Amino acid sequence: MTLPLIEPELSLLRQGRVLIDVRAPVEFAQGSLPGAVNLPLMDDEERRLVGIEYKLRGQQAAIELGQRLVSGGIRAARIAAWRGMVEAHPDAVVYCFRGGLRSQIAQQWLAESGVVRPRIRGGWKAMRQALCQRIDTAAERPLLVVGGLTGCAKTALIQALPNGLDLEGCARHKGSAFGRHPLPAPSQIDFEHAMGRCLLELPGPLVVEDESRHIGAANVPLAFWRAMERAPRLRVEMPLDWRLVQIRKDYIDDLWAIYRHQCGEWLGWTLMRKQLSTALARLKKRLGHARLARLQRLQQLAFREHERGNRQAHEAWLAPLLTEYYDPMYRYQLEKRDPERFLHVGDWDSCLEAARTWSAQAARESSGQAQPA
Repeated sequence: MTLPLIEPELSLLRQGRVLIDVRAPVEFAQGSLPGAVNLPLMDDEERRLVGIEYKLRGQQAAIELGQRLVSGGIRAARIAAWRGMVEAHPDAVVYCFRGGLRSQIAQQWLAESGVVRPRIRGGWKAMRQALCQRIDTAAERPLLVVGGLTGCAKTALIQALPNGLDLEGCARHKGSAFGRHPLPAPSQIDFEHAMGRCLLELPGPLVVEDESRHIGAANVPLAFWRAMERAPRLRVEMPLDWRLVQIRKDYIDDLWAIYRHQCGEWLGWTLMRKQLSTALARLKKRLGHARLARLQRLQQLAFREHERGNRQAHEAWLAPLLTEYYDPMYRYQLEKRDPERFLHVGDWDSCLEAARTWSAQAARESSGQAQPA
């Protein structure tokens, strides 16, 4: 029986199809496809042994060893796992690294058990190439960058736009020393795949936040980063009191909500305090010993007040952190920018409206519908 192949089209991701990844767990951890579930043909140790056999005695000997290692109850358990996933998601598809032997074996074993599902031609590698190509193509689109001092709610502005690409969301990091997410950061491959997946839903001009190329552990792909560097900009300007409320929400309230949900009151509070204390300590070289010690005292006082229900106490250390560290750093970077590249400078609402206006105009120009002046 000829088993079905399916082309490595990104519509699989847009449709939300479940992808059964039969690679080993170590491969999956290095980078997977959006929506993929790891149900391996071989575990890490079995894959290692088969790899050694392949190098020493060739492909046929490696196949025979794999069949011995994954046999009997082990084989039955793995087929049962694949069948269970297909029963829950009847449109699921199978893939391995290159769409070769491992996915063929999984597909064949499934078929022998009475379940026929397609595998992806070219596997993970072909799908990754398509996602990376999507990013490179997006770098050629009209692009607008939204900048502003820390606490100006730039990410919220991006999220309010239908064509906003949230790079920090893809990286699971807010882009500063205090921006680490409680969930593990994605691998570089997973970050790129998340970008590519988001771009499937954003076909026209794009709006992104002004970022360093490094967002936490992730690096923005070079072609896209260069496009960001060339792009026109907006700059959000908001007063310090407004920004402090936003920073407290981002750095304190949201973080606390996540930790409390994941770990409960006591452990969540302990982990949040540790994360914030560690983040502040990492700035020692830039803040200097005396300034760091002052901010650490204020932070510890704020923790005690927080326990009494006074979350606003965090502003005592957040305010000098903004005015003495983040703001001067941003203004230094701003001095190196060409002022003519700022299409608009204003408050949050006016920048949101400016981004919408730019997006509409850029879309008309891209489709050849621009009206003469």
